[in-house]
Amino acid sequence: MNFNITASNIKDIKADLEIIVVIDGDLQHASVKDRKLLKKAGFSGSQDEVCHLIEKKRLYVGAADLKGAAIRPAVATAIRSLTGKKAYKTVKMATYVSHPRCSASIRAMVEGLVLGGYTFTQYKSKKSECPVKTVEISLEGRDAHEISMEVAARAVHNGEIAAEATNFTRDIVNTTPDDCYPEIMANIAEKLAKNNGLKCNILTPKALKKEKMEALLAVARASRHKPRVIHLAHTPKKPKAVITLVGKGLTYDSGGLSLKPADYMVTMKSDKSGGSAVLGLMKAISEMELPIEVHGFVGAVENMIGGDAYKPDDVLKAKNGKTIEIRNTDAEGRLVLADTLAYAQQEVKADYIFDFATLTGACVVGVGHYTSGVMGFNDEVKELVKKQARIAGELVTPLDFNDYLKKTIKSEIADICNISNTRYGGAITAGQFLSEFIDEDHKERWVHIDIAGPAFVEHAWGENPHGASGAGVRMMLRLIESLSRDTH
Repeated sequence: MNFNITASNIKDIKADLEIIVVIDGDLQHASVKDRKLLKKAGFSGSQDEVCHLIEKKRLYVGAADLKGAAIRPAVATAIRSLTGKKAYKTVKMATYVSHPRCSASIRAMVEGLVLGGYTFTQYKSKKSECPVKTVEISLEGRDAHEISMEVAARAVHNGEIAAEATNFTRDIVNTTPDDCYPEIMANIAEKLAKNNGLKCNILTPKALKKEKMEALLAVARASRHKPRVIHLAHTPKKPKAVITLVGKGLTYDSGGLSLKPADYMVTMKSDKSGGSAVLGLMKAISEMELPIEVHGFVGAVENMIGGDAYKPDDVLKAKNGKTIEIRNTDAEGRLVLADTLAYAQQEVKADYIFDFATLTGACVVGVGHYTSGVMGFNDEVKELVKKQARIAGELVTPLDFNDYLKKTIKSEIADICNISNTRYGGAITAGQFLSEFIDEDHKERWVHIDIAGPAFVEHAWGENPHGASGAGVRMMLRLIESLSRDTH
């Protein structure tokens, strides 16, 4: 999708279709040209409501307000409605600005167009894709707010990068386990590094053994696909901060010997969503050339069954020396993350560490499909994640640690147990398990983000399609962008 910004009035721009956003049901606004027809069609302009007036070459969509969180899904819904309609190769839109010189809604509009136009058709014999190739954006706004060409161009540029990185992540997550296993994830990382000027180091099983990452290796050992740990680095001169990102990259999770029921095993290709998000973030950060040093680590592993599988009752020794009693082999992601977090802290002393993982079904039970759980020891850092997620249009909620739940992962025969002795509070106990592998220097700098809910949903919602959403990419990109503007 190509974007052109022009100072021409919207009526003078030639296009196959004009998309018009109706704000808060205001059908009397000057931008609404077809009030009578819209009323006849029963269109009220509610959030994400669409009305396509084919003969008028206009498509109307409702948004609750001019903020990005409303504009983004509205525009995504509008562009998604054109999927398979080959007549619409060019569309035009006015700019939507909430207040003078603010370009946030323009960026949200561009993100919505790219995200809403996404289709995953790799395995389709007949492909139905978004036909739109060019979007003409007029600086003539819905309201009389001034936006310069330079400010608008920056918003469009950053919106494209953020959305394309999200779609890049979606593609990896949606790819089937037979086509995307640890070696393939490593290949994707190496190609990304080559194309985007990133540093890349891949740890193979021999190197993992040398690094004493025995918990991760135990999870991997029953699979024919050998594990990898990926380290990508964006290292600008005189960085304003150093950030470490860690992602769970379970390319498939059968549950191991604690085998999942058949219907729970479907969609487990999505268990690599955290690692995929880290790859997408490294893509966006390098393309924006942000003045922040960022290191992305991915523990890429497949959890399978076989004669060599690790077992309930095993005791594993993690990289940091702590021993782990295994009571459920389906609680494998935290084992992979434990070693990957320990390795990341060994390699980089960071100002902040953020990990992303489809870690627990308990998080989905607790906060629903659409929201990520945010955990850690530092309330200010958790609040920073929450603030930037809201700007990016992602939903998060803090889940506070407590000492009573921490007691439930105590082991009688090892330092810690890989599951709790209670069925309740599973998202928090998993986060507290991970905290055991964060060293004292990083404890106040670390946040765990459980993206199990929004990472993969089997229906379209907001700007997200059926399947992978790319959860975590936009919120963390916004956070790192905010740190790059911090002058302190």
